Amino acid sequence: MKHFELSGTVREAGNKAVIKAIRKEGLVPCNLYGLGMENVLFTVSDKDLKGLICTPASYIVDLVLDNGKKYSCILHELQFHPVKDNCLHVDFLAVNEEKPITINVPLSFTGHPVGVQKGGKFVVNARSLKVKAVMANLPDELTIDTTDLDIEKRIVAGDLAFENIEVVSSKNTIVCTVKATRQAKQAGA
Repeated sequence: MKHFELSGTVREAGNKAVIKAIRKEGLVPCNLYGLGMENVLFTVSDKDLKGLICTPASYIVDLVLDNGKKYSCILHELQFHPVKDNCLHVDFLAVNEEKPITINVPLSFTGHPVGVQKGGKFVVNARSLKVKAVMANLPDELTIDTTDLDIEKRIVAGDLAFENIEVVSSKNTIVCTVKATRQAKQAGA
């Protein structure tokens, strides 16, 4: 899986006024926790954070703080302003090489479905799936072959299996389908 380096500045816990002042400076308050460590409060630049959150890709974040400490972590939770849509707060979860990580991984589709050749329409229902694996086995994306997909057939998360990766998303999650179009229905009648 790709890595994303993010620089942060350690901060002290503060009240609403302190947090508001931090946001006014173009910084986003963040929290790092996990692996039995104490919570680390820090801030990151809003511009630096956009490179991480405004993309469909998933990353292992290499967090470098101004106190000289480095952490490997993943995005755990984001909070956005309901109107302005800017990021208000980010939670990061510390990870290591030995313990399995649960993370959303983007999907890519290959092949030309049989159902599309018969006049159906290919529909993508899921852009990513939640998977669990150790850091070394996490892929940048999951590739799904759709060649055998016929009209009114679908691929669900329970149908998928990847080496050294456990799919954690609900087994009933519809990944993609080929829908019958009016043209395909008339051709079949």
